[in-house]
Amino acid sequence: MGETALQRKNMVEGQVRPSDVTDRRITAAMSTVPRECFVPPEWQKFAYSDETLMIAPGRFLLAPAALAKLIQTAEIDKGERVLVIGGCAGYAAALISQFTPNVIALLPDEAALRETNEALATAGIGNVTVVVGPLASGDTAHAPYDAIVIEGGFEDVPEALSAQLAPSGRLVGIEVGHGVGRAFVLQKTDRAFARRDVFQAAAPLLPGFEALKPEFVF
Repeated sequence: MGETALQRKNMVEGQVRPSDVTDRRITAAMSTVPRECFVPPEWQKFAYSDETLMIAPGRFLLAPAALAKLIQTAEIDKGERVLVIGGCAGYAAALISQFTPNVIALLPDEAALRETNEALATAGIGNVTVVVGPLASGDTAHAPYDAIVIEGGFEDVPEALSAQLAPSGRLVGIEVGHGVGRAFVLQKTDRAFARRDVFQAAAPLLPGFEALKPEFVF
């Protein structure tokens, strides 16, 4: 077994499985997808760290256990259409693409798009569609989505995103506030949205996902 293959195995056995990740599709994907392909060369020795890895301004990989639990919370079935927002490295989309072929990764700019496409090609993954646009606006071109995975922290879920969910669609992400991060799932029902908190986790706040501040009136 090569060094990176051993690191992947140790990540799954030492970080992911002990965190109540029971979906074997996720652990199989994390055992297969080379995480080091999604970080710059100077950061590759830290690719399997158990913490969130900041690889550039506004770009990061969530801690492996937190990301695995977030994907598990989305309960993605084979064939469902999934939008992945945030992180801006492509790793989460690469994992999800291992068990459903309809994955769209939304990135903020052309530089991130270019680097993510290169990483996906290096990892041998060809079924992720990478698009560019404001993260908080989602991607209406491929909507509706059965699942939206926000890989990062936010103070408020933009209405534009929840509006892009298909019937019974799920949105998962990490709400941050007052120093605490809480992962939750928002599920679309016939008449409204049902929210369920799942676990505590830390995540960098994504630009454009800040809560609107009230205006002062003099």
